[in-house]
Amino acid sequence: MSLSDPIADMLTRIRNALRIKADIVNVRASNVCEGIARVLKEEGYIEDYRRVEDAKQGLLRIYLRYGPNGEEVLSELKRVSRPGRRVYRGVEELPRPLDGLGVAIVSTSQGVLSDRQCRRRRIGGEVLCTVC
Repeated sequence: MSLSDPIADMLTRIRNALRIKADIVNVRASNVCEGIARVLKEEGYIEDYRRVEDAKQGLLRIYLRYGPNGEEVLSELKRVSRPGRRVYRGVEELPRPLDGLGVAIVSTSQGVLSDRQCRRRRIGGEVLCTVC
């Protein structure tokens, strides 16, 4: 079965796993999904991720993070750019979710980066998703 939007599938699987308070979620591996997982880990939204090889394209095993009382660290995962409508932004137009408390994940010529890293490097790109 082919997936038309693996990024949306990844975000939906994470959202669903958070709802049932799962510790681990498996998603199909791709370079973009691995970049998103790396940014989520750097920003402190997930504990860790590992690439697990299988007979097909592989899996990303994502270890979710919760607060000290079991509350969700990730409250909102929202897909911005979709296959039917790509959203590109320059460095001055990058979104600031929750006035800088959240993170926009951007695909650039230098890889998948957070909006803060994009501003530091002065590059724009395709806004993949926002995380709060």
